[in-house]
Amino acid sequence: MGLLSPVYVLFLLFGVKVYCQYETYRWDEDYDQEPNEDYEPEFQLHQNIEYGVPFHQPVLGCARECFCPINFPSSMYCDNRKLKTVPNIPMHIQQVYLQFNEIEAVTANSLINATHLKEINLSHNKIQKIDYGVFAKFSNLLQLHLEHNNLEEFPFPLPKSLERLLLGYNKISTLPPIAMDGLVNLTMLDLCHNHFDDSMLKEKTFAKMEKLMQLNLCNNRLESMPPGLPSSLMYLSLENNSISSIPDNYFDNLPKLHVLRMSHNKLQDILYDTFNLSNLIELNVGHNKLKQAFYIPRNLEHLYLENNEIEKINVTMMCPSIDPLYDHHLTYLRVDQNRLKEPINSYIFSCFPHIHSIYYGEQRSIDGQMIELKTQVFRRFQDDDDYDDGDNYEDHDNTHEGQEQVGTEEHFDLHYYDI
Repeated sequence: MGLLSPVYVLFLLFGVKVYCQYETYRWDEDYDQEPNEDYEPEFQLHQNIEYGVPFHQPVLGCARECFCPINFPSSMYCDNRKLKTVPNIPMHIQQVYLQFNEIEAVTANSLINATHLKEINLSHNKIQKIDYGVFAKFSNLLQLHLEHNNLEEFPFPLPKSLERLLLGYNKISTLPPIAMDGLVNLTMLDLCHNHFDDSMLKEKTFAKMEKLMQLNLCNNRLESMPPGLPSSLMYLSLENNSISSIPDNYFDNLPKLHVLRMSHNKLQDILYDTFNLSNLIELNVGHNKLKQAFYIPRNLEHLYLENNEIEKINVTMMCPSIDPLYDHHLTYLRVDQNRLKEPINSYIFSCFPHIHSIYYGEQRSIDGQMIELKTQVFRRFQDDDDYDDGDNYEDHDNTHEGQEQVGTEEHFDLHYYDI
């Protein structure tokens, strides 16, 4: 016991000291002390938290007049800012949007630093002058928007990389003979609302555009069909010109054509099989002077014949034979503002079993007065796809099951196509 007694005393003293320290710590926590004005907390460094010196991520340059989103560092937005000149464009910018400003000219110095541009939008400005070759140096340029300006000359030369060129709503009346020779990758060309006439479009104007899919030449001064169109074309817009005829076999070299719009021209007499195109889906020849219908290709779905001089529609001319294995796909037909005296023969539903809407609207009489047929709109419910040949259409004035004949225009749904 003589040896254990000192050890026991030391152990007891150590326990008392620990207990007193614990009690002192708890007492300090509970005690409501007055704040010490000289107290400064321990400084702890946390990443990305600003302590006097801000933390900055590297930001690429941007013109002070414009906005460059952090999420899209290669895009510069300068639209709708009343700019009169093109601002300085940093080298790294790939898309620049300058539409809806008051820019009057694009000079050689305007884009001197920008060498990586892929898209330039200068639409809706007041551009009258573009220096020679300003855009030619952009070897990566894919889209160029110059629509809604005051250009009188076709911008030339342009880089061969270009895929979409929009020049609509200008005053272009001058086209250099070789202006389009280098545009071998162009897929879409918009020249609507300009001053193009027949003398500007030569046989080789579009010849080298082997990838061109869409060509817009609406609202110009053309009197004949544009020559030498590439076989790759799928969409052709020629509305609001003065074209009066279509040459024989004109569309033989356009086998991929899906949409043809020729409304508001002066077409009168066309050959029976002019539009015999195997891939044609939409055909608009409204607002012309046509006097009779024509052959309807098998895959055509939407046909617009409104505002012509047609007195009677010969269904057998549109569809000379019926092949149950190869149905015609026509679904919508518009024939208002013609000179029809009665609805189309019911045989049309045997020839075109998928048709669900025929819009008659008002017709013009011989004395110029507007008349309404008994049936202004014929609409068949889309779930009714099967028709018996002949039997069900002896009396076309009767309303059959699954069909609807509407007497007023406001009940007719024109779907999503312009009329």
